Amino acid sequence: MAIILSVSGSPSAFSRTARLLRHVDEGLRSQGHEVIALDVRSLPPEALLYADASHPAIAEVIALFRRAAGVVIGTPVYKAAYSGLLKSLLDVLPQSALTGKTVLPLATGGTTAHVLAIDYALRPVLSSMNPAHITQGWFTLDKDIMVGDDDTLTIAPAAARALADVTNRFSRALCGMSLPADRPRTDRSHQPHAVGQVRIRWNAGAARTLLA
Repeated sequence: MAIILSVSGSPSAFSRTARLLRHVDEGLRSQGHEVIALDVRSLPPEALLYADASHPAIAEVIALFRRAAGVVIGTPVYKAAYSGLLKSLLDVLPQSALTGKTVLPLATGGTTAHVLAIDYALRPVLSSMNPAHITQGWFTLDKDIMVGDDDTLTIAPAAARALADVTNRFSRALCGMSLPADRPRTDRSHQPHAVGQVRIRWNAGAARTLLA
């Protein structure tokens, strides 16, 4: 199976975006992929601020991008755009960092007004880095990502189904399998009677986070 780099562009230490990505990571591992988790907030701020590609930490990240066959990019949406932290990483990467790779873009935010941020803000930047394929992305509302006092992550049913769908499509693309026609990128129904909620135990120590 493939090596996947899973990148969280959230600046928060208690990020819903990062928790959602780690959930996606586990789904990909269950399909046999090797997943390496990277929280951009763990990288040296000065190296990102000055776009210092020679910094050892940035050089290591660039090497990880080269090694990966697939990349998952996750970001919170601020003011209808991806995070400044993610932008600082993308700016320091070589223009060829995504060449030949399969990419899955994911985003989180407080309102459906930000749904188009993936297609109109993030996807064009990723496309400029020459990936082989950007699969269908997904935007998840903050209210659909709940964290209990015991660190149990609960994802609303419609969001959980959507994430499973885009994750499976990404995995199939990595394996070179044909994909069916894209489905709509959001499920606005959120019918509470559809299925029971999906609950996942969050284990911070289990995530392989680079340079944490």
